[in-house]
Amino acid sequence: MRTTYDEADDILVLRLADKPIVKEVSQDWNTHLSYAEDGTLVEVVILEASRLGAWPLLKNAAA
Repeated sequence: MRTTYDEADDILVLRLADKPIVKEVSQDWNTHLSYAEDGTLVEVVILEASRLGAWPLLKNAAA
């Protein structure tokens, strides 16, 4: 898994696999899921991540 965070845009990206993305689905305005051809989850994108409490990850893990 690879985690990247864009502080300027407050976007958190969790890359779970290196498979090509063939389908993207918006769960809501802030959460977007990407899937591989075999249906496995490849990537999760969270907009406004720090505002929603999803970033930083360690702060929430201790709670």
